[in-house]
Amino acid sequence: MSILVVGLSHRGTPVHLLERVVPAPETLDKVLLDAVACPHVAAAVVLSTCNRVEIYAEVERFHGGVEELAELLARHAGVSAAELTPHLYVRYEDGAVSHLFSVVCGLDSMVVGETQILGQAKAALRNAQDAETIGSVLNGVFQRALRVGKRAHTETELGRAGRSVVSAALAQAVGVHGELAGRTALVVGAGSMAALAATTLRRDHDARVVVTNRTPSRARRIAAQVEGTAVPLADLRTALADADVVVSCTGAVGTVISAVDLAAAMRRRPDRPLVVCDLAMPRDVEIEGGHVAGVTLIDLGRLAETVDDGVATDVEAVRAIVAEEVADFVATRRAATVAPTVVALRSMAAEVVDAELRRLTARVPHLDDHSHAEVAKTVRRVVDKLLHAPTIRVKELAEQTVETSYTDALRELFALDLSALEAFTSVEPVEPAQPDRSVQPGEPGGAP
Repeated sequence: MSILVVGLSHRGTPVHLLERVVPAPETLDKVLLDAVACPHVAAAVVLSTCNRVEIYAEVERFHGGVEELAELLARHAGVSAAELTPHLYVRYEDGAVSHLFSVVCGLDSMVVGETQILGQAKAALRNAQDAETIGSVLNGVFQRALRVGKRAHTETELGRAGRSVVSAALAQAVGVHGELAGRTALVVGAGSMAALAATTLRRDHDARVVVTNRTPSRARRIAAQVEGTAVPLADLRTALADADVVVSCTGAVGTVISAVDLAAAMRRRPDRPLVVCDLAMPRDVEIEGGHVAGVTLIDLGRLAETVDDGVATDVEAVRAIVAEEVADFVATRRAATVAPTVVALRSMAAEVVDAELRRLTARVPHLDDHSHAEVAKTVRRVVDKLLHAPTIRVKELAEQTVETSYTDALRELFALDLSALEAFTSVEPVEPAQPDRSVQPGEPGGAP
């Protein structure tokens, strides 16, 4: 099985298209099950955030897997494959592993170094495990990716220097209002992003936080955590009129805050500007709301244009960590693929030695036990010495990125029983790797 990732992100995909492709949380299981129902896909994990959707898969064939997953994304988004394909990126094997490690470290985020992606990757793994669409290869690579992400943020300043999307949006709000201390901030939503926004507003900006949500109990819970207040969603226009900053991140399908809502709010406070941060995907705020006098609308599209993705000074250090971890991951997998051949070779040698010792016993029946034991020890020592060099060498060669299969050569040279070998390879190694191939849809790339 090989690793393949097919995805779209804020890099190269228009927001209006990306927001259609990112699946709603309640549809993730359907996407996962549809993915593993594809003929060439054996296992799948969907990593979905506000600015990316990626399907990681274990596939039998490269081209078949790419076509099936691209069509799946298009079908769930309700768009044509022709509209989606120009924006898709594809990574294969070592390239897919390197991409995942980089993503989980925050190197590929809209705001480099943000740490939310670690939790999102962990949730993606858990979702696939719960849906039983995970395979041993993907399980291993995601577990390793989470460790790499934690290492990157522990060993470098990336996580502390990097900012979340929430912080980046609020930095722009500060540019409009000046300091937010003492100002009223309305948070619309009650998910993890909303909780982060409320915490950031209170802790970093000393703002008065008001929370509203369709589920009042969830709004009250978040408000209580930041010493804020909760208001019914039915009072949204009043809350908008009272606020200086709005952060909306509900994850709802459809508009939550309309241009009419904003116009009504601004009529009640014509001399006070209102900054609205729409961090939802799909968008919560009607785009025409940004044209209402006095309203500054900050959405993910605007953030993508203005955020400095070189904010973290330790980006190069994290890239070095990723490269090191990918190389180690690849070497581990290759060593695991060599092990069954080595075991089969030594097993065959042991059978030959045992057969010859039985033949010796039959031909020299009066040989005493001590002499027989010495002969047996000598024969086994000779065999071990003969096999030592090729065993070590094949492991070393397997760690190199070369096309030649030295394990196949061993099987041919020593006439190893492939049916017996299957007993050693029936359990697929956890950590995958093959020569690195990063390709785009439709490129042959030498893939199977």
